[in-house]
Amino acid sequence: MNATRNLAAFAALNGALAVLIGAFAAHGAGPQLKTLLTTGSHYLMVHALLALLCAVWPGRNRLVVLAGWLAAGGGLVFCLALSAIALLSLTEMGAIAPIGGVLMIAAWLLLLIAALRSQSTPA
Repeated sequence: MNATRNLAAFAALNGALAVLIGAFAAHGAGPQLKTLLTTGSHYLMVHALLALLCAVWPGRNRLVVLAGWLAAGGGLVFCLALSAIALLSLTEMGAIAPIGGVLMIAAWLLLLIAALRSQSTPA
């Protein structure tokens, strides 16, 4: 498997996990847990989709692939940290969630740089 296929597979796994956590938040979690789980699943899904976009980005741009991995990894770290707080009462994971947030922000900024650097073709 090449890097973009691995990224696409990881993004798909993250998407499935986002649906699973979101469904649990909607149907099985109490009101206090629901907000954390819903927020985590939302961010995970958005960044799974961003990672998938990066995996299929034309031109095999290294910055875009890196952005995809940062998006997928950051979304997962953020979501799992919030899930650990909600489900396991591991409040110390509140210190880990911002790491996921920084990775997600870095992904978007790398994608911005890659988009600005890309050669534009006439429409």
